[in-house]
Amino acid sequence: MGINSESDITANLQIGPTDQGMVRIYIQGDTVDLPMDFDPEEAIEIAEELMAAAEAARGMGGSGGGQPKKRR
Repeated sequence: MGINSESDITANLQIGPTDQGMVRIYIQGDTVDLPMDFDPEEAIEIAEELMAAAEAARGMGGSGGGQPKKRR
């Protein structure tokens, strides 16, 4: 599955700090339970990449595509 492949998979996404000074991205779905920890500098780089991707997607004029994602 690639970045442009659509999927019917739904999952919950949580992002927050851990008590160990890391930033955790936690993905939970029917078949996945995936905690990913990053140091603060890596988390900032990921946030910058997300912002750049959002700006690029906005520039494409699409409707956002795919199914809405759940957020907590």
